[in-house]
Amino acid sequence: MKSNFKDILIGECIKTRIQEIGITEAEVARSLETNQDELIGYYTAQDMDVDVLLKLSKILDYDFFRLYSQHLILYAPAIARETPSSNVQKSEGLQFRKNIYTFEIINFILEKIENNEMSISEVVNAYNIPKTTLNKWINKNKK
Repeated sequence: MKSNFKDILIGECIKTRIQEIGITEAEVARSLETNQDELIGYYTAQDMDVDVLLKLSKILDYDFFRLYSQHLILYAPAIARETPSSNVQKSEGLQFRKNIYTFEIINFILEKIENNEMSISEVVNAYNIPKTTLNKWINKNKK
């Protein structure tokens, strides 16, 4: 089974975000200190420099890095997700969002269940999502 979610087309996401917020490509290019042609080139790029992606995230007020972290959460090997809490080091200077599940991830998981592609127990085992969290999503989705 091939999923489109695995194919991160970052350039298309950037183009869509520019259109969503109604900013011109010229304004974005000026903020990036580049020209409009180079910005348009990013739309079809397979990858891009982290500094450019960070600037675009700030300019367009969207965390494009979340697209990659979602990919890691959903498609990492099961062994990598089962890190013992004793091995996890806490960073004192950084604060992360408590909820690691974005709307895209939640919708992806709920679609799997609704389309009978996976059962609740399969989702819990495959993605290491607590059953109580999954049940909250399902109940909230029914409303």
